[in-house]
Parts: sequence; structure tokens; C-alpha cells
Amino acid sequence: MSKVNQSWGGRFNKASNKIIEDFGASVKFDKILAKYDIKASIAHAKMLGQCKIITKKESDAIIIGLEQIIDEINQNKFKWLIEKEDVHMNIESRLIEICGDVGKKLHTGRSRNDQIATDIRLYLRSQTNDIINLSKDLQVAILALAQNHTNTIMPGFTHLQVAQPVVFAHHLMAYFEMINRDVQRLKDSLKRINFMPLGAAALAGTTYPIDRDLSAKLLGFDNICANSIDAVSDRDFLIEFMACASIMMMHLSRFCEEIIIWSSAQFNFIELTDDFASGSSIMPNKKNPDVVELIRGKTGRVYGSLVALLTIMKGQVLAYNKDNQEDKEPIFDTVNTLKTCIDVFTRLMYNLKINEKNMLNATKKGHITATDLADYLVNKKVAFRDAHKIAGQAVLYSIKQNKDLSELSLQELQKISKIIKQDVFEVLDLKNAVYMRNHIGATSPKQVKKAIKTAKNSLKN
Repeated sequence: MSKVNQSWGGRFNKASNKIIEDFGASVKFDKILAKYDIKASIAHAKMLGQCKIITKKESDAIIIGLEQIIDEINQNKFKWLIEKEDVHMNIESRLIEICGDVGKKLHTGRSRNDQIATDIRLYLRSQTNDIINLSKDLQVAILALAQNHTNTIMPGFTHLQVAQPVVFAHHLMAYFEMINRDVQRLKDSLKRINFMPLGAAALAGTTYPIDRDLSAKLLGFDNICANSIDAVSDRDFLIEFMACASIMMMHLSRFCEEIIIWSSAQFNFIELTDDFASGSSIMPNKKNPDVVELIRGKTGRVYGSLVALLTIMKGQVLAYNKDNQEDKEPIFDTVNTLKTCIDVFTRLMYNLKINEKNMLNATKKGHITATDLADYLVNKKVAFRDAHKIAGQAVLYSIKQNKDLSELSLQELQKISKIIKQDVFEVLDLKNAVYMRNHIGATSPKQVKKAIKTAKNSLKN
């Protein structure tokens, strides 16, 4: 049996069972919060000193001790102990070793409940800003690829069936917009992350004359949690972040799915460079898109963490419960997974070989200009529903003749409708079909170039 825990042992005659001690300890994973815990503790010590709850000399000694501890951690000289339970008590115990009884005064006016809530918000604020910056790097990579392909024509798809011709850059810019919304969601989540719980203590606040405004200023918080019970007990800011992360992973996964399809022999729109692909241990012909398959797979991992945290929170009465210890591993894993996936995908963007010829050839199958034929007839004063029917009949005739719509002669088209004249071939021309879609948000190279320019300028802000 171990000794009675020094942080709460006064109430107990008997030490925790070793199995229960190990089961309840979180230091194995929450030590990642050490620098945030020390940052919050330094701010707390300064506040205690300035409010004369402890003397300035005591405050200064505590701060010096905490700074020594962070140096020990950075140099891998700090000894983490399971019996100290968590990151907080490991640091506090070492502080007492360094400062003596003065170190015991650091915890005045606070609880581990508001301490961990503060630490996790500091951590998440920092990581969210890192993810935003990584996301911008990805957007830059997408723009770099897009600007080289504003005239590269490819099939646009719905239901994975050939639909209408687009330029490859336009397709890429769709993902730029998705990532842009992901970034905006993350930025917006920072508004709710950046509330300070410190001062809420265990759940009811404290009797000491603390200055929460000062603590918030020292820690860079924009706001202070208005209700002490809510401050220590809810984790909705974590859930919101994980929802944002899940949406972003969904967008990356969609892009990965397309890369997987496009790199197949059946499509052959793109090729992954050798350093971003792998081979088979049995089939020497294989070049597998393992990198993007892994990102696609890790999306489920992030979804699982979101569901885990929602489940952890759903049955908790107010205020803090030990269940909340289980919030950390999912959030740490989500942050690491998302950051890694964004970084890898960004690098991938610079290592794609685009097979422009194959993209163009693919547009010559699937009767891709059928809608343009219908629009042509509408411009000849045919009602759209009638024009749609005539274009559909032309497609059906093409299928029976084992031809693509683009291969029909004027005589064949006029068998279907006498309204069709020689000028129809200007409309059915692939390049014209793309260039004619010349309005904001459409696929014409002119509009796509404008969109890329606007996007570049937006990243400067």
C-alpha cells in the first residue's frame, strides 16, 4: 500500500489501494499540460501577491520555483510520479521540495477543478491557433496547384457520373472554400475557449479577496467564466472544438477519396510521387495511396473522440465529476491527429502529378455537353422542359449508335430536332462550354482566376 495522498489525505486513515491508485492517476497523459499548468500557476502566484493574500516575497519565491520546474521538464530531468496522481500534484510536490513550506501556499484560493479547466483552455487555445496556421498552409498549397490548372479541363461529377465540364482549378477551389469555413469555425470557437475558469475554485468560488480580472489579463483571456459551477463542470468548448475538427477531417477525407479514385488505373487523372505512395509485398505492379487512405481512416478516429466526449458529459450532474478526467486523451489525440493530417496533406499537394491529357479525354465520354445542348435550344426559344427532352433524346440516340454526343453529325442531330443548326457545334465545344459559364462562382477560367486572386488576398488578413 502507498502512503496517504498528501493533497487530500487528512480525511483518510488508509491509503489508496495500489491498483486503484494506478487506475485513477492521470499523470501518464495529462503531463502534456505541464507548461500550461505552470503558466497558470505563475499568474495565480502573481495575483495572490498583488492582492496581499501572500507576501510579495512568497509570490516571487513560488514563481522562481515554478520557472525552475519548467526548466527541469524541458531538459527531461523532471521525475513524474504515479503516486502524485496528476500533473498538478507532481508540480506542486516538486515546488514544495524547492521552496519549502512557501510552496504550500500556491494552492490558496484555487482547486484542481478550476486549475485543470484553466489548463485545458490554455492548451486548446494554443493548439487551435496552431491548427489555424497549418490550415492556412494547406490553403496556400491548394492555391499553388490551382493557379497552374485554370485551363485544365476535366469532367465535373454528380453521383460519380460525368455531369458537366469544369476546369481542375475550379474543382480544387471547392476544397479551398471548405477549408476556409473550417478555419472560420475554429476562429469562432476561440471566442468560447478563451474564457477563464480560474477563481471558481472547487465549484462555489473562494473566500479570499482574489482579483480574477488580473489573472485573466496575465493569462491573455478575453473573458471570465461568469458562473463558478459552470466554469469547473462543463466541457462544451472541447466538444465544439472536436466538432470543428470532425468537420475538417470530413473535408480532408472527401479530398482523399477523390485522390484515391483519381490515382486508380481506371481514372489515371493524377499520380502520387513515389515518396507519397507505397508498394505491395506480393504484387510488384502496385502503387498504393496509403497516405490518403490513412487520413481517410483517421477521420473515424476523430469522430469517435467527439462521440466519446459527448457521452462522457451527457449524464453528469453539476458540478465537477471524475468522469471529466476522460476528456483529455480524446482531445490530445484529436489535436495530434488533425495537425498531422493537415501537415501531411499539405505536403501531398506539392507532390501530385496531374495527367491533364487524361482529364481532357475523360470529358469526351458521358455526353458531357448535353446540358449545353438544352441551353442552346432554350436560346432558340424552346421551353426548357422541351429542350431538356430533345437533349435527352439526342443522348439516347448517341447511346444506341455507340457514340458520344460530341461525335454526332449535324444531320444526326437534325433528325432529332430541325431547330438545331450548324452553330450548335460552337456550344458543344468543350472549351466553349467551360468559358461560357462566366459569372461569379462559375467554372470559366476568367472567374476561377478571380477567385484565386481573392482567396490569396484573404489569406493575408
